[in-house]
Amino acid sequence: MVAVEGSEGDDRQTQLLRGALDMCLLALLDREPAHGYELVRRLDDAGLAGVGYGTVYPLLTRLRRLGLVTDVMQESRSGPPRKVYALSGEGRRRLAAWKQQWRTFVDTVDAAITDTHTTGR
Repeated sequence: MVAVEGSEGDDRQTQLLRGALDMCLLALLDREPAHGYELVRRLDDAGLAGVGYGTVYPLLTRLRRLGLVTDVMQESRSGPPRKVYALSGEGRRRLAAWKQQWRTFVDTVDAAITDTHTTGR
């Protein structure tokens, strides 16, 4: 994740991530089911470093309660069975809606912060 110096920048970055993390997890699960450890790694690979297990697992539990993800126990070659999470049909519908809302939001904010006309200032 692109870092912004100072505590105000860190706070802003955290707030922005909080608002988008549900959507990011659903998008990652839309690509391929995964266990929590793998999702943390994928978030890190996507540039969302610093999102840890203490954030991801409670979020997955909430998404499961909302019916947006499912979980199944899967045998592991290197240890005990583990939960693998997958997107549900409702999760796919919700992700599509969130993506559209996100694009509209980004376009709106971009328009607000981009100087699209010359004011002479």
